[in-house]
Amino acid sequence: MRTRRIIELPPVMTVKELADSLSISPSEVISALIRSGVMATINQTIDYDTAEIVATDMGYQTRLVVPQTDEERLISEFEANAGGGNPQPRAPVVTVMGHVDHGKTRLLDAIRQTNVVEGEAGGITQHIGAYQVEVQGRKITFLDTPGHEAFSAMRARGAQVTDIVVLVVAADDGVMPQTLEALAHARAADVPIVVAINKIDREGANPDRVKQQLSEHGLIPDDWGGDTPFIEVSALQRIGINDLLSIILLVADIRELRADSARKAEGVIIEARLDPNQGPNATVLVQNGTLKLRDFVLVGATVGRIRAMFDDKAQKLRKAEPSQPVRIHGLEAVPEAGDKLLVIEDEKLAREVAAQRARTAQMATMAASRPTTLDELFKGAGADRTKELNVVLKADVQGSIGAIEHALGQLAEENVKVTVVYAAAGPVSESDVRLAAASNAIIIAFNVRPDPAARRIAEAESVDIRYYNIIYNLLDDVRAALAGMLEPEYQEVVDGYGEVRAVFRLPNREQAAGLYVTDGKAVRNSRVRVLRNGAVIHDGEVSSLRRFKDDVREVQSGYECGLGVAHFHDFEEGDNVEFYHQEQVRR
Repeated sequence: MRTRRIIELPPVMTVKELADSLSISPSEVISALIRSGVMATINQTIDYDTAEIVATDMGYQTRLVVPQTDEERLISEFEANAGGGNPQPRAPVVTVMGHVDHGKTRLLDAIRQTNVVEGEAGGITQHIGAYQVEVQGRKITFLDTPGHEAFSAMRARGAQVTDIVVLVVAADDGVMPQTLEALAHARAADVPIVVAINKIDREGANPDRVKQQLSEHGLIPDDWGGDTPFIEVSALQRIGINDLLSIILLVADIRELRADSARKAEGVIIEARLDPNQGPNATVLVQNGTLKLRDFVLVGATVGRIRAMFDDKAQKLRKAEPSQPVRIHGLEAVPEAGDKLLVIEDEKLAREVAAQRARTAQMATMAASRPTTLDELFKGAGADRTKELNVVLKADVQGSIGAIEHALGQLAEENVKVTVVYAAAGPVSESDVRLAAASNAIIIAFNVRPDPAARRIAEAESVDIRYYNIIYNLLDDVRAALAGMLEPEYQEVVDGYGEVRAVFRLPNREQAAGLYVTDGKAVRNSRVRVLRNGAVIHDGEVSSLRRFKDDVREVQSGYECGLGVAHFHDFEEGDNVEFYHQEQVRR
């Protein structure tokens, strides 16, 4: 027996494309289509099923192949051409976070031994800075963020750039609301945390109070039996800086951070802006491979060739290796923070992908990272979705927070849970909304309201804010959402029974049963089981239900009707039929 040749066909094709695939003339394909009852011209499209019939008639076996999108093709080509294959240890990337005036930038200043604070308005960081320092012959990359908003905005775009978070807390001030916000963001990013207790040289400094406060929020110091390193430092006096750097290197060693510098480069945009003299420029953190001058890159929805590259000290570079932050010039437009950078060989394909991304962004801004609403959770979730409800909780007083957190903790259902990402007293702020967006969380506001800026951002990013002043209503809504997140429970409901009294052959070769409804009712929209001697011989759907010549929706007990069952033509007199449907049960 001759083996049939296998050809691959797309989901949709023209008649001419099918003819070319079969190596025959279009007229032969058109003739074969006419024999199958399909009228088509040479340029008309046909689907795979129709093409398969023609190909089978011509002696071929077919296989459906879904063509790659331009983006999928670009990624697969990048992986195929990236080269390398020998990952080596790389420098850790560290983000410094904390309360607004607890000394983050001063600490970085002490580490880098250059003065950044002096040149900044009011001593507050004005932009994201990325700096690399050398310690004990090894490098560490520091990201100095202006706040948690930028950190969470990048995470919301899918960019995971940080290996370790250093949480800075002033020894004289203790834990402040922004400290807890920073902690919530670090936990949401699922990275190790090192606590730097700063300003230990100040009067009133109390490091033990900081340890106690943070331990109440789940950060247990390592010298108290926990697993979070706490280092006492003074950025001003440069006390404890070496200890902090040693701990960072130790945590990095435990994580076994590696990258392959021999590959084509990939990285992530830390910041970008339009320079009036130099055009678009961006700070990129190289994550893998080596970025070189003249490389052609795809960055988000733009492309470009790297014309110049500078390190954090404004020194010109010809290449940048993994974990190195560099400022690049040569992009055709300003990318967004969090955009992925890839070095691409196929310039034409890269431009097509960039254009497609730009169109997609125009049609659905932030669609990929739109947070879930409580209403959507209530409607239920598919089998593959994570069964977790993330909550940012804001209330008027601390006492309410404790009570609500305790009550929410009691609501866990089978396979679902409530996770309070962040909780604090006070109105809903801009930072709360950004955290909710990055964590795919809803915001529960108990006796508080958002400020105008927070309201605008919530609308722009589709963050669901729920307002309550009665705790029972709050719990009822969350309980309903959890029930919706569980897989629905169904139970079978029997509508009626019937007995086959006669069997009829129809002109279209199908079969119908003359049925007497013995109990309940026969329902057009029900499913049916055909039973013979008590055994189920078929389970299917009703295709027709008639009284005399009329189609009917249902037939009550004590009446006769004609019944057709989809894909079943084997009725016998004496068979029993059971009508039933599935009904969702409220959990």
